[in-house]
Amino acid sequence: MQKIVVVHDKMQQGYRYARVALSGKSFDVAFAPDLTPKEMLELGVFGGKYMTDCRSEFPASWFTHAKLSPVKRNPRLNFFGVDASQPLAEWRRKGWIHDDDPRGWFQWYCRYYMGRRMPDEDRRQIGRWKAMKRHIAQIKANCDPGNILCRPRQRQALLHWAYDSRKF
Repeated sequence: MQKIVVVHDKMQQGYRYARVALSGKSFDVAFAPDLTPKEMLELGVFGGKYMTDCRSEFPASWFTHAKLSPVKRNPRLNFFGVDASQPLAEWRRKGWIHDDDPRGWFQWYCRYYMGRRMPDEDRRQIGRWKAMKRHIAQIKANCDPGNILCRPRQRQALLHWAYDSRKF
């Protein structure tokens, strides 16, 4: 059942990890994302630039209808059409990047979804994911139900964290 993955992309050469759980299964009970990585890529996240050089690590089906930008980040590809990202350098400065996932939370989520488990890092990232709920409360307090045009930047940020703000 365990599969060893060896990564060779622009940010990691020879990084190895084990997939010990079935894809999309055995999530921590505290972690219930609304969207799969495939759904996020299809909706439009990270200006389409996040996963362009590491497709071989993940299922080809994730990229069939993904909104990707071959050259540079393009916020118009985001579902809400706005830029809701901080530069990777800012994430590094704040200490949010783990060495095993140099691209950040979404890379962690993709690998977690595919079955990698790292208990300490999983707890940390799930805690960060849960902290995004404050944005849900702000949207609910300031937007009419069903108005997905209200607070597009916050909604796009939630989408980057696998929350589907179209549901509230």
